[in-house]
Amino acid sequence: MTARVEGDLREAFACFPTGVVAMCALAGGKPAGLAVSSFTSVSLDPPLVSVCVQNTSRTWPVLRALPRIGLSVLAHDQDDTCRRLAEPGDNRFAGLGWHALAAGGVLIDQAIAGFDCSMHATVPAGDHCLALLEVHRYWICANREPLVFHASRYRRLDSGAQRQ
Repeated sequence: MTARVEGDLREAFACFPTGVVAMCALAGGKPAGLAVSSFTSVSLDPPLVSVCVQNTSRTWPVLRALPRIGLSVLAHDQDDTCRRLAEPGDNRFAGLGWHALAAGGVLIDQAIAGFDCSMHATVPAGDHCLALLEVHRYWICANREPLVFHASRYRRLDSGAQRQ
């Protein structure tokens, strides 16, 4: 490995592939949401997950003030959904399939997993906010592959032979 002292830190971070999650809820009777690629499982007891959101996000202050937030792990063919949720503006949900949960979280249709969450804690983290979310309920659609973000591109997992 050749050490680089100079370069773009984003490029270095982009070497690590991540899944893509839609974080959404009902705000004033309408869906609000954004895409995050920093979703991580944290704890089984209590059930906690984390996401990181840019401090400049205009959607994040809306979501974090709500009692429930839905997290949808996007499937390999939902890159357009992810792009829509990453765009600025108020028309992100036009043409997207989604459904609201009873407590107010919103899940994206056809996602491979969904989580009904509430805010557990937030931690300032430089130009982002680290949010710890408590999972109250979850759903799994095990027969679909996840959307992966790597090297600033959406990718699919290789569904070839699995290692033992």
